[in-house]
Amino acid sequence: MMGDPRLGPVPWRADETPRSRWATRALLLAAVAVSVWYFAWLLQPARVGTPVLYGLLVAAELFNLVQASGFWWTASRDAPRRPPQPLPVTRDVDVLIPVYGESVEIVEPTIAAATRMRGARVHVALLDDGDDPAMRAMAFRHGVRYVQRREHQGAKAGNINHALDVTSSPYVMVLDCDHVPRPEFLERTMGLFGDSKVALVQTPQCYANARDGGIAASAWAQQALFFGTIARGKDALGAMFCAGTNVVLRRRALEQVGGFPEDSLTEDFKLSIGLHEAGWRTAYVPEVLALGLGPQDMASYVGQQLRWSRGCLAGIGTAMKARLPLRVRLQYLLSSMFFLSGWTVLIYMTLPVVRMLTGAQPLAAAHADQFLLHFAPYFCLALGAVARAGRGSYTFGGFALAATNWWVHVLSSLRALTRRPAQFVVTPKQAGSSWQPRAVWPSLVAVCVLVGAACYALVQSRSPSALNNAAFAALHVTILLMGAAPALRPRRRPSACVATEPVRRPVAAHGVRAS
Repeated sequence: MMGDPRLGPVPWRADETPRSRWATRALLLAAVAVSVWYFAWLLQPARVGTPVLYGLLVAAELFNLVQASGFWWTASRDAPRRPPQPLPVTRDVDVLIPVYGESVEIVEPTIAAATRMRGARVHVALLDDGDDPAMRAMAFRHGVRYVQRREHQGAKAGNINHALDVTSSPYVMVLDCDHVPRPEFLERTMGLFGDSKVALVQTPQCYANARDGGIAASAWAQQALFFGTIARGKDALGAMFCAGTNVVLRRRALEQVGGFPEDSLTEDFKLSIGLHEAGWRTAYVPEVLALGLGPQDMASYVGQQLRWSRGCLAGIGTAMKARLPLRVRLQYLLSSMFFLSGWTVLIYMTLPVVRMLTGAQPLAAAHADQFLLHFAPYFCLALGAVARAGRGSYTFGGFALAATNWWVHVLSSLRALTRRPAQFVVTPKQAGSSWQPRAVWPSLVAVCVLVGAACYALVQSRSPSALNNAAFAALHVTILLMGAAPALRPRRRPSACVATEPVRRPVAAHGVRAS
């Protein structure tokens, strides 16, 4: 699978040598030391300029410090070394593949590969919420079960819960319809269920179309950071959660917590909280065992991020109320609160604009010229620590894409505060129009404001303060335009459907196919 020339190599590695691990920890310690130096300078009363602006700056910096501290805490832990476990004696697995409006071209490679997995008796079920006759015919060709339901409620969670009612294997595997599993997927994961308290075994989500560049590559850089260092650390802390696909679950655990929650946009996240609260454990296998498709255009990425951020922000209250060990609760809160980071980007962009247009600034004039001296090492080491912990997979493109979509976090948090209802939207698996300025219009407006304010300030004065704030504005503009670029230029080439090998069309009776 990994050598398929259509896919190219997977740009990610999960292992780390002891020497490399110590180098990462040394960089993290250096980042901590520089952070202490920066905040010791920033938080002195003499630094206060305009109180409101100073308060906004300190709030943004403290939020980022909490997130950075949480990242350093997580990244400093390594996944537990689990000895090889024998496969369970009873290892029938229902492989559930929910679909809703996707094309047969996208889904068929996943179905074909799922029937060829080793290590268990697999019972593949295609859960079609789109009631597509072409899907029914394809399921028949591959000899897998075709499942429909009369009432399409609860989106993906409801679709899976309905399938749980009509299947019976002691283990359940969930695959998104574009994630093609390797034959050894179950061989690598089922042994961990030898621990009777393990409720789920999660594996990475890997975007095979990252090699095409653009949005998919930048989105994969973000995913690779999470499924590398962060997921391994969460596993070590007993706080790894279900990521919605490429996961195997124990049916008994699912039944105990009532199945997948249907009242959340991130049903996998809320399910994990319920499992941990019920005393179950989770496990993570840091090995790419399936390849899928990441968002291929900006509109798809924005839709995905809106759903994730809205669901995870709603999960803050759930995590706060749940009866969880402190370390597990903190891990859930850190993951949820990440989707507030767009507010800090908005604050950082606003401060130089206010200074250039009104003269008000967060820091006292006598100390403003020292800010860059203290901030730059802190900022650069923090980014360096993330890049190092990401083992080369986290790119500037991933950082710029996240910064450009700052408004997604702002919008999601406002909707969460006002309790506006949200709708589950499936991430498109194929690219739409290459010209998508509407998907980045808030950042384009921010670029215009930053450029306009800088031009106004430089016309009025060439003072060091004006030049300093214009430089900060230029930095923001550069990052925003780099992140928005994929929505403002044609795609170089279309991405092909992900398949691990030519699809074989077996002639089999309609029903369950066992490998």
